[in-house]
Amino acid sequence: MPVDALLFDFGGVLVEIDFGQVMANWAARAQVEAAALQARFRMDDFYVQHELGRIDAGEYFESLRAALGIDLSDADFAAGWDTVFLREIPGIRALLQAAAREWPLYLFSNTNVSHHRFWASQYADLLAPFERIFVSNELGKRKPAPEAFHAVAQAIDVPPERILFFDDTLDNVNGALAVGMQAVHVKSVADIERAIAWIRDIPAA
Repeated sequence: MPVDALLFDFGGVLVEIDFGQVMANWAARAQVEAAALQARFRMDDFYVQHELGRIDAGEYFESLRAALGIDLSDADFAAGWDTVFLREIPGIRALLQAAAREWPLYLFSNTNVSHHRFWASQYADLLAPFERIFVSNELGKRKPAPEAFHAVAQAIDVPPERILFFDDTLDNVNGALAVGMQAVHVKSVADIERAIAWIRDIPAA
């Protein structure tokens, strides 16, 4: 199908992320072994509710005190929390700038308020080509739920089948495919480059 819009994930597609760095930061502050925190950390229901905007950072950090067995302040948790974001993925900036000359670009990230606030500021230049950014904590819906993808498609007024979606998480890719979007499982920038080169050759409907 011809494509009328490109939809990108953020972490792992535009910017490298590493939860190991978060655990190392918290471990140093709590004076415990990072491996112990890594073993206990889960993307549990509190994590999901935080990304849906249903609980705030303080409530989420309180859940982490119990789950991880450490007693850090909210300020210490917050300071370590943002270290998950590393450098922008090499080559992605030029790719986005070139793609934006041919299609409207949109972003859809499962994220919480504090992370969104951090990366929206820290990577503002990288995000400049995007016409609109959707985040789960504002949308109240989260990938890979079908209603999340439908909400984004409706908001940008593009049928799902005319959207090409890029994500590094296979469950999210499958969720997009299930609602009729075209989707690519991103393991490197080369996966995005190949997909864009492919759709350039599709005749307009």
